[in-house]
Amino acid sequence: MVTQQPGFFFAGGFSILFFLILIVSVGLGIYAFVLLVKLARRGIIALDLYNHAKNLEIRERYESVHRDGTY
Repeated sequence: MVTQQPGFFFAGGFSILFFLILIVSVGLGIYAFVLLVKLARRGIIALDLYNHAKNLEIRERYESVHRDGTY
């Protein structure tokens, strides 16, 4: 004889509190992932700006040494 479970949210299945905690945890995880992606994109942009500024500084310093035409 097969016994049937009384339902999804009753004693044999998940409790409502566990289900709510699970939903909140998944939502916070997705939110944290979105914030991490935004932070990473800002970091990449900042690194690109830093590299560009450093390249301009190095290029300006190198070209000013050989400005008179003698190598």
